[in-house]
Amino acid sequence: MTLGPAGVSDTEESAYRHLMTVSQASAEDVASHTGLSLTEAAAALDTLAAKGMASHTDTLPRHFRATPPDVALLPRLRQNADALDVARAEVTNLLQTYRDTMRRRDASELIEVITGAEALRQHLRQIQANAQHEMLWFCKAQYVAMPSGSNDSEFEALGRGVHYRVLYEKAFFDDEGAVDNVVSGMRAGEVARAVPHLPLRLAIADRSIAVCPLVPGGPRGNPDEPTAALLRDSSLLAALIALFERYWEDAVPLAIDASGTVADTDGGGGPDPLSAFDRRLLALLVVGVTDKAMATQLGLSRRTVQRHIQRLMELAGAGTRMQLAWQAARRGWL
Repeated sequence: MTLGPAGVSDTEESAYRHLMTVSQASAEDVASHTGLSLTEAAAALDTLAAKGMASHTDTLPRHFRATPPDVALLPRLRQNADALDVARAEVTNLLQTYRDTMRRRDASELIEVITGAEALRQHLRQIQANAQHEMLWFCKAQYVAMPSGSNDSEFEALGRGVHYRVLYEKAFFDDEGAVDNVVSGMRAGEVARAVPHLPLRLAIADRSIAVCPLVPGGPRGNPDEPTAALLRDSSLLAALIALFERYWEDAVPLAIDASGTVADTDGGGGPDPLSAFDRRLLALLVVGVTDKAMATQLGLSRRTVQRHIQRLMELAGAGTRMQLAWQAARRGWL
């Protein structure tokens, strides 16, 4: 029997199938043609009528007529399908609750140790393949498992609309072919910045899972096997995300210049982008002079001073005045 998903029992299905072959039938007719007892046939027919799968005459003995399957069964199947979708969603919620509970009780649910370059490469590719929204990266000099230019998963993820923010330390650009590979990533949509030094290697997908090498090993053919950690939702992961964001705030935005190469990798910015007026304005800003006082000293309106400061913030890639002061000191603008 095959109508179980529609809430029809085997005896009910036997009776219904017989009704489909005749114009009408009594309980005795159904019993004689299906092998059901008279009691089973009568009960099945009454149930079919109650479910809207059959109708009966008012005269005795009652004769039953089948309701067309599209009217009798399809609505029931739709209801069951909706109920199944709700149940499936609830199972997913229960699974998440179970995982959250297990993470609190079992450290292996939070941290998985990865040993070996090949295993590390596979995990890095997997978290990128599963990423839906964002990838965050710390890229240090000298590869451990994935040489610069070999991360094809990034381009596939960028093509799906995943947002990449990548931080490179200055020494990274000394590796052979590194600049060309960074240019390729930025042209594909990667947003990149540079810092003098990064404390560790790091990849974070959708702020929910991270890969972080635990001990040195593996760069440029080093025979020591790298050991890394796969971290799931936890306070430790939240700390790593905060670490990324802190370095990101202080980093120098990278751009591709007219020659097709990465500009500003050392934070110097090439030729001096500031005028004498810019430097005077920055000096006043850094020592804490108010906008009104700066406007008076420079002979400008307060609004004009604020526009100049906003332009300098954009030039430095700073989101706040404090970041502008930090970047100005770092770039030698003061």
